[in-house]
Parts: sequence; C-alpha cells; structure tokens
Amino acid sequence: MIVWPAGVVDYLSNAFTPDRAAVWDGAIEAAGVQVKVQHDATDGFADPDAMVARMDELGVATVLLPACDVGSHGREHPFDFEHVASRWEEVESLAARWPGRFAAMAIVDPDRGMAGVRATRARLDDGWVVGLYLHTHSWDRGFDHADYYPYYALCAELDVPFGMQAGTSGGLYPSECGRPIGIDWPALYFPETRFVLSHTGWPWVDEAIAMALKFPNVFLGTASYPPRHWPDSVKSFLRGPGRRKVLFGTNFPTVGHRKALDQVKELELPADVEDALLGATARSAFTRLGAT
Repeated sequence: MIVWPAGVVDYLSNAFTPDRAAVWDGAIEAAGVQVKVQHDATDGFADPDAMVARMDELGVATVLLPACDVGSHGREHPFDFEHVASRWEEVESLAARWPGRFAAMAIVDPDRGMAGVRATRARLDDGWVVGLYLHTHSWDRGFDHADYYPYYALCAELDVPFGMQAGTSGGLYPSECGRPIGIDWPALYFPETRFVLSHTGWPWVDEAIAMALKFPNVFLGTASYPPRHWPDSVKSFLRGPGRRKVLFGTNFPTVGHRKALDQVKELELPADVEDALLGATARSAFTRLGAT
C-alpha cells in the first residue's frame, strides 16, 4: 500500500528530465508558436534526484505525470505530445524509488477502440496510476465524442478521474474540440466520473467555470498558466463558489513549481482556500492519493 505524503499536489506535469528539453525546443521552433518553457536551473528540467530535492524544498508532496508508450502520432512526428509525456517505465521507476511522490495518469488513445480501454484498465491495476488524461487536440474530437464514453465509464467503475486539456491548443492543432461546454453531456451521463478541465479552458474560461459550477463532478485545473496570468474570473471563482473545485498544476515545463508557488502566495488567499487549491481538492478528485 502506498503512503501518500501531505503537501502540495501538482496534478499535471510533463516529463521533467533534461533529455526532454530538446523535444520542447524543437517543437516550439517547428510550430513557431509563442510557448515558453522553464530553462532556469532552479526551476527547469532536472534529473530525478534533483527534482525530488526541489520538491522537498518547496513542499511539493506529489507530482502527477501523464504516461504512455509512443504511439502512431509519436512515430510519425518527432515533436508530438507523446514525446514530452513520460514513458511508463519512467514513472514506474520514479514511483518505486520514491513511493507517494510520483504518480501516473494513463494517456487516452481513442484510435485504439476497446483494445485501448482494456489496456488502460490493466494499467489501473497499479496503485500509482491514479487517473486518465486526454491530450484533446491530438485527436480533434470534442469531449462528448462517442470514442471517449468507454473511458468515462471505466473511470466511473474504478473511481478514478478523467483529466483533459480544455481550451485552445498550445500548438498548431484545431482548438474547437477543446471547448469546455463539450463536457456538459458527459458530466450528465456519467455523474460518478470526476472530470478535470485543465489549462483553465482559456480562451473559454467562463465556459469552464460554468461547467465546474454546474456539476459537482467537474473541476477546473490551472496547469499551464502561472497565477499572475489567471483571469480575474478564475480568482473570483476560487475565492467564492469554487473554493473546493480548483486544482493547482504546472504543466511543467511551461510553468515551474518555484515560480507557480511563489505566485500563489501573492494571491493572499484565505488559509482554507489555499490548502484546498494546493492539495485538498486534488485529493478529492484523485481519490487514490488519499486524504492526509
């Protein structure tokens, strides 16, 4: 049984080891998009020992890492999302060496049909696999697409959440599939499934907030945007009706842990709201992390 430590939970981080820096730089150059990544030695890519030391310094208890094998997209494109995500063997090694400090989210590949669903079910036999994650724009399918329903049902059955990038794409992919309103029907149809709309849903932030406000099983994730760049509507939601519905995340390396946590302090949130943002809400959504 895994003992999950108390402290900050980052619900979304890409692979953090130095070998991924070249993948990010190549992807940004190839696409010509305005995405920044952390290269600061104190907040950027690091080997596992250095990352754990940084987590200890900053009070970060657990980091969740979307994981997959390289699939059809990655074999075709050297800078595809699959190459910035963690490999299964990487997360397994981290979880074995530092139990409770790292966990995986199984990346969804809707092109695999039921074979993919069965493979995901098998992955969830491991306690360090705590949820599913969809890189929405890789597939150009809205959240209410039929291909995702078997995965939503699996989450309901096994009591794990389903996270997804909501909003615009960071790369040159169509963005309409990331409209947060697309979760409306799935949230109704699968009331036992907890959904995390990541990346604040920008530029449809109010849509994402509306879904998190409407449904008890929909949460808003802040990964990819440092707190200084959170829209006022997110801050108001966090301080008000969404005080138990917003998750802290980095989407490392687009945001570093040090930078993000320093900026959370600048928000001067009430203690209970800050505690919920930084860990308690993540543990209520990702129940395998347990209450601490």
